[in-house]
Amino acid sequence: MADDALAEHVRRNRARWNAEARNYVASGERAWAREEPTWGIWRVPESQLGLLPKHLAGKAGIELGCGTAYVSAWLARRGVAVVGLDASPAQLATARRLQRQHRLEFPLIEADAERVPCRDEAFDLAISEYGACLWAAPDRWVAEAARILRPGGELIFLVNSVLFALCVPAEDGATGERLLRPAFGMRRIEWPGDPGVEFHLSHGDWIRVMRHNGFEIEDLIEVRPPESATTSYDHVTLEWARRWPCEEVWRARRR
Repeated sequence: MADDALAEHVRRNRARWNAEARNYVASGERAWAREEPTWGIWRVPESQLGLLPKHLAGKAGIELGCGTAYVSAWLARRGVAVVGLDASPAQLATARRLQRQHRLEFPLIEADAERVPCRDEAFDLAISEYGACLWAAPDRWVAEAARILRPGGELIFLVNSVLFALCVPAEDGATGERLLRPAFGMRRIEWPGDPGVEFHLSHGDWIRVMRHNGFEIEDLIEVRPPESATTSYDHVTLEWARRWPCEEVWRARRR
């Protein structure tokens, strides 16, 4: 799609991730090689978090904002007919190379999650780990998820927690114990020095957006990393993340 047909934040985020793609090659390679999925910045094992549905084989799934598509790869190995979607051609180039390397094929589509080029009610599962759920306008991508999911289909996404978004400094530094921004009206956030646009919602706003688009909330998992967890990110410490959730997982089902 031509740049002038895309929303301003979509253009900015695509440019950001094209520039950042090279910094995520190594982590994508490691994630593709893992037998057991691990989630979030602390790489919490699936056996501990239980993010994925129990019965996946034979399902149709889509990853919204797939990046290097390691989540799609995990789903494909579990028998899901999966599609990976991302707006960044540079990220998808890494994903395609890793497909060839691991001899695992599934469709990869260059598009943004606010305009998914797939038919209505095509999927049983839509999933996003720091993809569309962070970088796309919530009203738009959740509406698209509802459109492409069949009745009874599941929406699962992992994103920064509300408390983290309120306490993380705008400049460099680790998240502290003070509230730094108001909770009311929190939505679009542009960090100093970052060309991208993030979207952070309160719990109430997430619930309203999902229910407005025909979803029933099934669970909200506030992620607590293990005592032995490590991360390459410096915006939150393990001590903080074990006292307060810095990540959360939403599970919802289309009515």
